[in-house]
Amino acid sequence: MLKNKNIIITGCLSGIGHATMENFSKNGANLWACFQKESPDVYKSIDNLTSKYNIWIEPLFFDFLDPDKIKEAVLKIRHKKQIINGLVNIAGITKDSIFHMIKMDDIKETFEINFNSQILFTQYISKLMLRQNYGSIIFTSSITAFDGNMGQLSYGASKSALISAVKTLSIELSPKGIRVNAVAPGVIDTEMTRKAKEEQINNIINKTSLKRIGLPEEVANIYMFLCSELSSYITGQIIRIDGGLN
Repeated sequence: MLKNKNIIITGCLSGIGHATMENFSKNGANLWACFQKESPDVYKSIDNLTSKYNIWIEPLFFDFLDPDKIKEAVLKIRHKKQIINGLVNIAGITKDSIFHMIKMDDIKETFEINFNSQILFTQYISKLMLRQNYGSIIFTSSITAFDGNMGQLSYGASKSALISAVKTLSIELSPKGIRVNAVAPGVIDTEMTRKAKEEQINNIINKTSLKRIGLPEEVANIYMFLCSELSSYITGQIIRIDGGLN
């Protein structure tokens, strides 16, 4: 489905991002895989994927709190001189706290990583896509942006901001052949989810039609669809992946 396409994926260290890196590799995509930090496991994983699926993966290491490092990563992508078929923005954080206990610094950091820096990174990458009049950009929102969730004011608000951005960017960039969409996962089996209270997670699962937690691979499949030509007439959309939450 993605054979010979060149895709940028952020947040590849673990969870949904790591599953997406593996899924895209399996389906023939070449990758710029973005990580917050280096580790032996990162290089081992990349070596396994490149040898197994005969693709290239260029790792990029930068912190979304550092605008200069973001720019350096973009320059490395540009110097590769390859067509950029897609950008999948997955990196994000949550700093849960009940409203009256939340710290303003935590709100600022959540927005800086979940929204501001992703918009900056996307701005750089979309300028490269404009040269080719083609591309698919995907953001990662959350069902919390729609439904709210106890203790996740800053997280939900940052993910809501991404939804608004998708609507605007899809209008502005579509004349240049660039599609912009977002995915809104529900309860997915990731390290971030495991930090939440078990009772809270079970309450959400019980409200789903499928009565189970989602898998990172299931979210990765939707990213893959949105990066492929199968979604060529889809833009400005927010796709929920929540097991039929009601």
